Amino acid sequence: MNDRTSPHAPTALPFVVERNAHPVNSEERARLLADPGFGRVFTDHMVMIRYNDAKGWHDAKVMPRGPLSIDPATAVLHYAQEIFEGLKAYKLADGSMALFRPEANARRFRDSAQRLAMAELPEDLFIESLRQIVTIDRDWFPDIEGGSLYLRPFMFASEVFLGVKPSSEYIYIVLASSVGGYFKSGAPAISLLVSQEHTRAAPGGTGAAKCGGNYAASLVAQADAIAKGFDQVVFLDAAERRWVEELGGMNLFFVFSDGSIQTPPLGGTILPGITRDALLTLAREDGIVVREEPYSIEQWQADAESGRLTEAFACGTAAVVTPIGRVTGANGAFSIGAGGPGQFTTRMKDRLVAIQRGLAPDPHHWVMRLD
Repeated sequence: MNDRTSPHAPTALPFVVERNAHPVNSEERARLLADPGFGRVFTDHMVMIRYNDAKGWHDAKVMPRGPLSIDPATAVLHYAQEIFEGLKAYKLADGSMALFRPEANARRFRDSAQRLAMAELPEDLFIESLRQIVTIDRDWFPDIEGGSLYLRPFMFASEVFLGVKPSSEYIYIVLASSVGGYFKSGAPAISLLVSQEHTRAAPGGTGAAKCGGNYAASLVAQADAIAKGFDQVVFLDAAERRWVEELGGMNLFFVFSDGSIQTPPLGGTILPGITRDALLTLAREDGIVVREEPYSIEQWQADAESGRLTEAFACGTAAVVTPIGRVTGANGAFSIGAGGPGQFTTRMKDRLVAIQRGLAPDPHHWVMRLD
């Protein structure tokens, strides 16, 4: 455990609220929310909390969203001590607002901080920061199918120094973005290119942490896939270049003709997805046989071609559950099932979304209402 912040340290920081004196007007906001896309429309405010070794966490603010001014020698620019999270706030049927499993994001944020030798933000302070931003920018929920507020908490090393050591200062920020659907292709299922040259993570590395460097390392492979007409890239393990791991930002599931499902095991090289964990829980409750076991790219192709594999899908906060229709690897291309959304994929997505939006029972208390 990073000794900078005890998990039992007091976290009752008061938030100073400074409202944006020049918010986006209602007409312009309505125009933006009619078709927000993903990650391009931002709300009026942001949260900021500072940390240093002398004071601990302090100076919690809700403030107008705006540019940051940092010194060219700020540590993050040189040594990449940076982590982030992604989750959504939902407008429920009764008009109230809610978060889905924010405590799981808070725990993963602490785990990521520990792996990168950063100060650990107390979990209740993380959750309160989300409550603050959603409450002040509640008018930014898009009134479209699938619309939500995507929340991006992140933290970076802010000490000004040139030396290889953990920073003694950090800035934590939460942004809110009005979003619709993640994929814009309109296809019923996504297509994947198997990366033969690049890998996402290696044993002992930062694959299980949600840090920007993991995503930066994946971009060249993702760009190659897009240039060749694919929607996403799928990464294999770094040691043997054989075992399927995950996409650039989503976990993978496989559905078989006997009704069982399989997903690659975590083990340090795969991000422990919160959507992944929720789907595993729901499947086991339904009595479905679930295997968290390695799955080779050769077996994936053989099972798809024989019909043993009937469906495959990717999952994550942004896209929720996304069917996979076609995969292209070193041994050619293969289709999965009918090439579109399968019954199991559709059922699991509908069930999860219904819980997230307060339309179905929530026996695990995953939904945290904010008002």
